[in-house]
Amino acid sequence: MTPPITVALAGNPNAGKTTLFNALTGARQHVGNYPGVTVEKKEGFYVAPGGEQINIVDLPGTYSLTAYSVEEVVARDYLVQERPDVVVNIVDASNLERNLYLTTQFLELGVPMVVALNMMDVASDRGIAIHAERLAELLGVPVVPIVARSSKGTAELMAAVLALANQAPEWNPLHISYGEDLDRVLLSMERHIAAQAFLTHRYPARWLAVKYLENDSQIRERGAQENAAASAALDHWVQEASDHLQRTLETYPEAIIADHRYGYIKSILRQEVLSRKYDADRLYTSDRIDKVLTNRFLGPLIMLVVLLGLYKFTFSYSALPVAWLGGLFGLLREGIGALLPEGYLKSMLIAGVIDGVGGVLGFVPLIMFMFFGIAILEDSGYLARVAFMMDRVFRMFGLHGSSVMAYIVSGGIAGGCAVPGVMATRTLRSERERLATLLTVSFMNCGAKLPVLVLLTGAFFANNQAQVMFLLTLLAWAVALLVAKLYRVTILRGESTPFVMELPPYRLPTLRGLLIHTWERTWQYIKKAGTVILAISILLWAMMTFPGLPEVAHERIDAQRQELVASYPDEVVQEATEEGADITELSAPAADLLNRLDVLDRQEAERALEYSVAGRIGKALEGVSRFAGFDWRTNIALVGGFTAKEVVVSTLGTAYSLGKVNPEESVSLAQTLMGDPNWNPVMAFALIVFVMFYAPCSVTVVCIAREAGSWKWGLFAMGFNTIFAFGLATLVYQLGMALGLGG
Repeated sequence: MTPPITVALAGNPNAGKTTLFNALTGARQHVGNYPGVTVEKKEGFYVAPGGEQINIVDLPGTYSLTAYSVEEVVARDYLVQERPDVVVNIVDASNLERNLYLTTQFLELGVPMVVALNMMDVASDRGIAIHAERLAELLGVPVVPIVARSSKGTAELMAAVLALANQAPEWNPLHISYGEDLDRVLLSMERHIAAQAFLTHRYPARWLAVKYLENDSQIRERGAQENAAASAALDHWVQEASDHLQRTLETYPEAIIADHRYGYIKSILRQEVLSRKYDADRLYTSDRIDKVLTNRFLGPLIMLVVLLGLYKFTFSYSALPVAWLGGLFGLLREGIGALLPEGYLKSMLIAGVIDGVGGVLGFVPLIMFMFFGIAILEDSGYLARVAFMMDRVFRMFGLHGSSVMAYIVSGGIAGGCAVPGVMATRTLRSERERLATLLTVSFMNCGAKLPVLVLLTGAFFANNQAQVMFLLTLLAWAVALLVAKLYRVTILRGESTPFVMELPPYRLPTLRGLLIHTWERTWQYIKKAGTVILAISILLWAMMTFPGLPEVAHERIDAQRQELVASYPDEVVQEATEEGADITELSAPAADLLNRLDVLDRQEAERALEYSVAGRIGKALEGVSRFAGFDWRTNIALVGGFTAKEVVVSTLGTAYSLGKVNPEESVSLAQTLMGDPNWNPVMAFALIVFVMFYAPCSVTVVCIAREAGSWKWGLFAMGFNTIFAFGLATLVYQLGMALGLGG
């Protein structure tokens, strides 16, 4: 015999829960107490029209599932320990926003749920019209309008309950984003909980982590009893997050979590759920601001102005400190050149370290200004509004609105990172939408690409650098969306799911918080340059130095030097080779000799570079890469960029430094590229396009493979992106040269 279905009634006090219980069970109920507490326990049963018997448990009224009261503990423990087949969440339709706070927590716990939208008559009397079908679509659970005191809609409610129970649904927890600061901590805590199997037999891992951040006393006590060491580790993360939020936003995790839950609810209610404006007490100021900033017509224009302003601010105020830092590295280069004798050590320090890593570190002031501007947008709550406004656009390309945040985190404004962007796709319910998103987030202009883009735009588009960077951001979004659409109509076909985006209230950022966020991200950039980029730069220097020219080649060039010198009178040779000679003060014959000797020296340096391991790789690729305008030096840099995109700049610096006659000469990489006859604006723009869209860095590829559950997607991203990027770069170069724009 099939066991009866068990249904739990839950909801806020005064939402009509007991009225509904009585309407369903009538005289078929009894009252007792829950074990160990004085809280009343009501149980009864309902007989469906088909004869099925449903056991109904009326849980204590509660506003939250965080253990602040005995009622809340009882309600939560029953759900977790008894695991009823379905939870009927009774919601007061006339106070929808406040009541949906508990609904959101049920969704986060993952319980199979039907929402009973009670007091529809009261809502109607107040002029509130609620579109239940739209609310059900956005919440992802059945929503049935009822009037419990007249039993209106109760038959439809129980039919929905039976239908859900017969599906035997699994618990499917909802993941809500709580902002970058808490999401990062939650991810670490969630991994720790899963690895330790810490209370996971009872609670979802992320839900547990959220409860620790909310300082839920009961959960923390149970955790300490279950595994003291694992619990202590979670407490440590909570303390770090609390201290960080206190320093940056002067608030606590509990407040941030509550704000984002209400933002999630607000986002739902704004999407054609209510036909008139609902009461918005605590978020009223934000609503008034949103009437302008998220206006259908003004909002996108304001967003574009804000984005252009961010680039103007960054490039205008960072120019001087970037120049200062460039001068500092120039002095360092000259100092080492004067102190050390010729040899591999001097070459490695100048070409490998200073011109390699220094080329990346030279952009630190610009990165700081960029991150400061982004921190203002993020801490104020504006970035969430950008995501909300972009939802309509994303749906046109077959993506979910939540994909917007993954794009923004990856560098959709500029300066993010694709790795957390890939991880942010976990909030997407549809597997196809998630794959389409994580395969395209790497097209955003992340912080690793910024040095390359800034170097090339500064060298070849200096008069319009901010505008060009702004257009490159729009190009990144456009290409990412078009490729996502291609995926969604080919290999990842499927229906789009509804969008729900949490809109936290606007906050006035604190200067201290902005400085901390800016420094944290800048320090990550500096650490990467001083560790990963340093190691790769030295490795690539070695690949560009060894095995070196054969002795016979050196002898041939030496013979050419001797022959050249012998063709000039002795007094000219003495004048030209005198130490410290200034070519501008030499006689014409001596200057001519010195120039011709410099040509031989440059030819020797370039041949040595061509003969090296990296040079041979670059030369081998040149047969194909020349269609996009890339020479063999550029190929070396792009191969290095597969590990990390910053390496493109450091490798170009090393390659051109090794090709110099005097590598210690204080000339910036931008000046070197501008003076090279192989480079022109068209070739530079083709390279920008290629760097923007070719294979994700190695760490991102690993992350894509892990999140997608298969290495085939990581390898697909590498192969497809590189072929696609090369096709675009070739189109740009060939079209630009055909139009005569390369001059």
